[in-house]
Amino acid sequence: MIVHRRAVPAVLATAALLLTAGLTAGCSSGGGGSPDGARSTAPRGTASGTTPSAGPTESAPPAKGSVKVLRTVAEGLKTPWGVAPLPGGGGLLVSSRNDGTITRIDEKTGKKTVLGTVSGVSPAGEGGLLGIALSPDYASDHMIYAYFTSASDNRIVRVLYDEQRPPGDQLGAPDTVFKGIPKGFIHNGGRIEFGPDGMLYAGTGESGSKGLAQDKESLGGKILRMTPEGEPAPGNPFPNSPVYSYGHRNVQGLAWDDKQRLFASEFGQDTWDELNAIKPGDDYGWPKAEGKSSEAGFRDPIAQWHTDDASPSGIAYVDGVIWMAGLKGQRLWRVPLRGTQASAAPQAFLTGKYGRLRTVLPADGDKVYLVTSNTDGRGSPKKGDDRILELRVK
Repeated sequence: MIVHRRAVPAVLATAALLLTAGLTAGCSSGGGGSPDGARSTAPRGTASGTTPSAGPTESAPPAKGSVKVLRTVAEGLKTPWGVAPLPGGGGLLVSSRNDGTITRIDEKTGKKTVLGTVSGVSPAGEGGLLGIALSPDYASDHMIYAYFTSASDNRIVRVLYDEQRPPGDQLGAPDTVFKGIPKGFIHNGGRIEFGPDGMLYAGTGESGSKGLAQDKESLGGKILRMTPEGEPAPGNPFPNSPVYSYGHRNVQGLAWDDKQRLFASEFGQDTWDELNAIKPGDDYGWPKAEGKSSEAGFRDPIAQWHTDDASPSGIAYVDGVIWMAGLKGQRLWRVPLRGTQASAAPQAFLTGKYGRLRTVLPADGDKVYLVTSNTDGRGSPKKGDDRILELRVK
């Protein structure tokens, strides 16, 4: 049964539905699947499943690109997960999965200021304080949205950020926006983003109960779309439901291109991880399909990888390219697009150089920020523990 925000007056926006055409497919989750990329070994191989056939009227970026590490923005982070840039170069907000804190990073000096702890976070396994996003009205309401694992579920809250208060005490009490997302030791999803339509999108996992992904009455194994108040968004594909797409195993990356089309990264089980182009109401296959499928009714991924080479988390769109952070794969993947299909084979960068990679997000122009994830219990922390890097990408 779908459970969402307690009854409150909702200000329903009239934003139009994002019709994000594309070829996408389902992922798979094993009931006995291991956590966050620690899977049984599948046959290794290069990135696969890219069918460069789309959009004759749309151009594509060069088939090959480049990555240059410009600097370390900050280091010494602990279990960083979500990142939200403050407007006007005001810093980067970073969530700590295990500590349940949000820290402000000065992107020029690397100075770290702990804003406070989000109350109610119950970290365990892959759960804890995960994705964060700024309110669409942040300039006036100073609200930070956060997706976290509580003692009973995964939920989305918003907290007031008052920088006039002392560090460590700058976060208000959480206001629950949406609750009832299944939780588990594994597969908690956790990425949240406000889309170009002003609606709040959330990637969820099926919490290790793979049947939830095909159950449209469940919030597990879905991409959800809701108003900032937590109500089903106008124009959603299923009446009175926040479900936007289903048949997902564990969605941890969301990004839109310059034509407002949504893309999502997804963990596979033992064979294929995926990058999907999301079409509202479509079935992405899990648990019947992992990667490309010959079975009718499922959307195929636009790119797929052996699980040793990816275990994807955050993604970012920059100048016609999706950049995808890999956890177990310990590399940054470049996927050039033509419309909603890959225009060339994915290209890997930074393989093994910085360990597990959790989040990537656009910076200024041709730059991105990249966040490592070596203190999450599965990495091998090196000097500096986890860090944020600034890259120039093409």
